[in-house]
Amino acid sequence: MNVEWDYADALSLSTDEVFASYRQAADEDRGESERSEGDYEAAVGEAGKVFEAEYSQPYLAHSTLEPMNATAWYQEGGIEVWAPTQAPDLGRIAAARVTDLSPDDVTINTTFLGGGFGRRLTQDYIEEAAAVAYRVKKPVKVIWSREEDTQHDLFRPAMLHRMQAGLDGNQLTGWHHQIVGPQLLDWYVRNAAPAQYPWAPKFMYDTLGKVGLLAEGIATPKDMSAIEGAIEYPYNVGNIDIRHTHTDPGVPVTFWRSVGYSHNGFAVETFMDELAHETGEDPYQFRRKLLAGQPRHLEVLDRAVRLAGWDVPVAEGRGRGIALFKSFGTFVAQVVEAGVENGAIKVYKVACAVDCGQVVNPRIVEDQIEGGIVFGLTAALYGEITFENGQVKQSNFHDYQLMRQYELPEVTVDIVQSTEAPTGVGEPGVPPVIPALGNALFALTGKRQRSLPLKADA
Repeated sequence: MNVEWDYADALSLSTDEVFASYRQAADEDRGESERSEGDYEAAVGEAGKVFEAEYSQPYLAHSTLEPMNATAWYQEGGIEVWAPTQAPDLGRIAAARVTDLSPDDVTINTTFLGGGFGRRLTQDYIEEAAAVAYRVKKPVKVIWSREEDTQHDLFRPAMLHRMQAGLDGNQLTGWHHQIVGPQLLDWYVRNAAPAQYPWAPKFMYDTLGKVGLLAEGIATPKDMSAIEGAIEYPYNVGNIDIRHTHTDPGVPVTFWRSVGYSHNGFAVETFMDELAHETGEDPYQFRRKLLAGQPRHLEVLDRAVRLAGWDVPVAEGRGRGIALFKSFGTFVAQVVEAGVENGAIKVYKVACAVDCGQVVNPRIVEDQIEGGIVFGLTAALYGEITFENGQVKQSNFHDYQLMRQYELPEVTVDIVQSTEAPTGVGEPGVPPVIPALGNALFALTGKRQRSLPLKADA
C-alpha cells in the first residue's frame, strides 16, 4: 500500500523540548507534597552548606527479544486470541473494545512471554490482531518488526529530578527531592475509555494501580509510579521534603522493569554518594550512620560490602561504587567494580546482597537478581530513546543496544536467610546497579555523571 500520513495531530517534539518543558514545569510549580517531615525550609536556611544537583533519565524501550505479536480468530460470535500477555484480563478488554464484543465473548490463551518487563501489560498488539480478525472473519497473526517494536513501544518515561540537601559539617540536616514527569496510570485512564465500557478505565486503574503496591502494604490505589522509592527514603534525616511536579509531554508511556524505582533509585543513591563526597566521608560509612533503626537495610549494606571486599583497594584503572535501595518490599545493596577499556565502560564485578524475606528456591532468587542486574546495566550503558520532530530516532539493536554476553560482569549474590514474608525478586535487582555503576565511575575518574546513559568519556 502507498500510504499518505496525516501528521496534523501528531506530536512533533524533540528530546530537548521534552526536558525544556520539564524544567519549565519545575520552575513554575514545586509540585504536590508526597512526604513532609520536620521543617525543611528552616533547616536549609540554617545549614552551613546547601548542596544541589539535577538528574535526568531518558525514555527507555523494553526491547523484549520476542517482538509484539498476537493471533486472533473470530468465529460464532466470539473471538479467541493467542498472545504473550502479562495481563490476560486486560487483553479481553482490549479485544472487546475494537470488536464491539463483550469481554465475556473473548478468550485469551496466554503463551510464553518472550520477555515482558511491563511492555506486555499494554495490549495494543492484541487490539491490532483482534480488529483485523473481526473484520476478515479469518485467523490473523500479527508480528511486529523489530523497527516497529522499537519505534512504537510505550516507553519508560523520561524523568527529571531536582535535589537539595542541607549540611552542617558532615551532618545531613535536610533532604529535598522534586520529581518531575508523568504518572503512568493517568495515561492509561485517558487512553482506555471506550464509550461502551465506561468501567474499563477504573478496571485498569484498580488492576494496574496495585502493581508494586501490595508488597508495600498500601491499600489505596494511589498512582505511585512517579514517586515510588523516593517517598520510602530510609535515611535518618530530621527534615524531609519530597514532591512531585506532574507534567506530561504526550509521549505514550507504560511500566518498565522496576517502574518508578528505576529512576528514583538513580537520583537518590547518586545524590547520597555526592553528599558523602562533599562531607569527605566514605560512601559506605556515610550511608551506614544514617540507617539507625533500619536493620534490614543495614544487613544487606554490610553484606554487600563484605562480599565486595570494600576495604581492599581495587586494581589500578578500576573504581568501586555502592548503592542501596528497597523496591517491591525487597532490600538490595550492590557494589560495582568498573573501569574504562578501549574507550568503553567495562563492568568487572557486581556484589549483591538481597533480603526478600523467606526464600523457597534460592536459585530462582539468584537468577532473577542476576537478570535484573544485567537489565539495569544495559539501561545504564546504552538505554536512550530520543525524538526528533516527534519520531523515534532508534530502530534496531544496532542503535538501541543490549548488553552482550561477552560484556557480562562476574556477579555474586548473597541471600539473607529470613523468616519475614516473601517479597519480590523479579525487579529489585535493577534500581541499585545503575547508581552503583555511576558511583564507581566517579570513584575512578572524579567526574560525576548526572544523566543517563553513562559515558566513558564524560
